[in-house]
Amino acid sequence: MIPYLECRSRRMVGHMIIEYADRVWRGESDDSIVDTGMEGKGVQTVTNGVGWWPGFGNAITFETEGELLLFDTSGPWAAARLHEDVRRWSRAPLTTAFYSHGHVDHVFGTGPFEQSGPRATIYAHKAVVERFERYVLTNGYNTVINQRQFQNTRLRWPTDYRRPDVTYTDALTVRRGGLTFDLLHAKGETDDATIGYVREHRLLLPGDLFIWVTPNCGNPQKVQRYPREWVHALRRMAALDAEIMLPSHGAPVFGADRVRQALLETAEWLESIITQTLDLLNAGARLDEIVHSVKPSERYSDRPYLRARYDEPEFVVRNLWRLYGGWYDGNPANLKPAPDAVLAKSVAELAGGPNALCDAALKALSEGDERLAGHLAEMAALAAPDDPGTHRVRAQVFAARAAGEQSLMAKGIFSWAAAESSARTDRETPARPEDA
Repeated sequence: MIPYLECRSRRMVGHMIIEYADRVWRGESDDSIVDTGMEGKGVQTVTNGVGWWPGFGNAITFETEGELLLFDTSGPWAAARLHEDVRRWSRAPLTTAFYSHGHVDHVFGTGPFEQSGPRATIYAHKAVVERFERYVLTNGYNTVINQRQFQNTRLRWPTDYRRPDVTYTDALTVRRGGLTFDLLHAKGETDDATIGYVREHRLLLPGDLFIWVTPNCGNPQKVQRYPREWVHALRRMAALDAEIMLPSHGAPVFGADRVRQALLETAEWLESIITQTLDLLNAGARLDEIVHSVKPSERYSDRPYLRARYDEPEFVVRNLWRLYGGWYDGNPANLKPAPDAVLAKSVAELAGGPNALCDAALKALSEGDERLAGHLAEMAALAAPDDPGTHRVRAQVFAARAAGEQSLMAKGIFSWAAAESSARTDRETPARPEDA
């Protein structure tokens, strides 16, 4: 029997979901921010009065003394389904919701409840309001980068947000019905994160501070992340000695030992990246040297929650450089650089034309040097932006790069680049003689 089931036999528990979580823990099933293993299955009862609604952006449900509460509320695409599924689980009026942070996959689910019932009181860190204001200011940019990250050209970034009713700075305790919610501010993936802890259930609600893959603190298209503060948050959560952890992405974790292990090993993995990066930065190394020198620890490489499936270690390195070292990368040519297209045309002339760069890109690709192939193919397309042949090569190179990547971030950017060039390729154009 699963140890957690033995120690909690005194209380009603959702045996099916505990067994499912055990399979995820052992690596036999995938459930993370990348693999939404139980999406569409409705609210799963975790323990008496507590439910887990899995999706891309989980919601945690509570029923207490005739009230319904939500910790995170999923995204706009899921609001109607969330409402329908939760109403099968509980008919109590929604009185309270908590945002773990302000990302759109966590803050759009209260609308259907409020349309058919009372207006809920929403709690969040004060920086969530500032995030919503920034989202309005940079709406177009957020549309573009999220289309690229998630490979969805129909995605449109929202402009209207359900703002929190109550905000806090460092910590806040909220009592609703028979439950006590301790809210703690943390930085990690965002600057507006809230950790929730429900005393009566020894239940930890980490939001996106634990997502069943390596921490998302290097995303190349998003704003600043906070790796050192993330380590501190992980250790602070571990010290709470929770028996259950319900993250906002990925499967539950049951048992105090497993919760502590997952949090502390994630902290150790991330701290190794930070230490290596800062040591090299303090020694005066260039960003290029640091990116290609820092390696993640292999100690926990077999852990299902420490796979680089969403973000990547080298992206974390770049984020640390941005946080502590500014935007200058140590290469003086990059301080005031020539436009990319001008440099590309000059290199193409030296190489014998854009076709020569294409040939070199394909050669590098065939020899397994995909990074070099990417540089050469991009230069060829910049040097001859209207030539279908160069775009055919660029599409081939970046499609190959996308196919070989594990992280969603890299796959999204490389796939987008391949699609850009495919759209500019006249498929009726004969192949270049060199390709025949």
